[in-house]
Amino acid sequence: MPEIIETTVYRLDELAGTAKEYARAWYREAGFDHDWFEFVFDDFERICSILGIDLRTVPARLYGGSSRQKPCIYFSGFWSQGDGACFEGHYRHAKAAPRKIRDHAPEEVELHRIADALQAVQRRNFYQLHAGITHRDRYYHEYCMAISVERDSPTWQDLTADAEDAVIEALRDLARWLYRQLEREHEYLTSDAVVDEAILANGYTFTDTGRRFG
Repeated sequence: MPEIIETTVYRLDELAGTAKEYARAWYREAGFDHDWFEFVFDDFERICSILGIDLRTVPARLYGGSSRQKPCIYFSGFWSQGDGACFEGHYRHAKAAPRKIRDHAPEEVELHRIADALQAVQRRNFYQLHAGITHRDRYYHEYCMAISVERDSPTWQDLTADAEDAVIEALRDLARWLYRQLEREHEYLTSDAVVDEAILANGYTFTDTGRRFG
């Protein structure tokens, strides 16, 4: 015979101590939006455009059967030594990038430095440098980017001695910057205050031990 079992359930703010921590842990593991990084990626696409990086894209299927072009931006994190971020695409000189990046992100000093470094090496090479950026290996960090730097000189001039290293290091610094933004966003979204707000807003309930009920 069916039985009716009564269970007392609680909102997060009615739990205490270990039960509340257990409820938060559930949300971080199971209730967290898997696309939390999309805003960071969107901003990074804009930053790449300003700096002269055309990100490679691949088709991504959407709900309903349609598809969109997804930029090749990758990351893993945030707990292992090999974690990081990387991207694929093609770089070439972009006019006024140092000014435009300051307008877009006035407080991001590291982006300013990267834009200035790219501008300086381009100037020494008459703005003729370009670079292909591809992902290699099974990890995702700045050293997983294979970067080939070339110069399009109508008189067959070679790159200046420092050009290849300067471009490679600037692009890897950009990947490091991206990883820090992702890490910062993840830390914010998984903080107690933000997790509590999300749980309460969604009306989730729990048993007295903090186990998800409804």
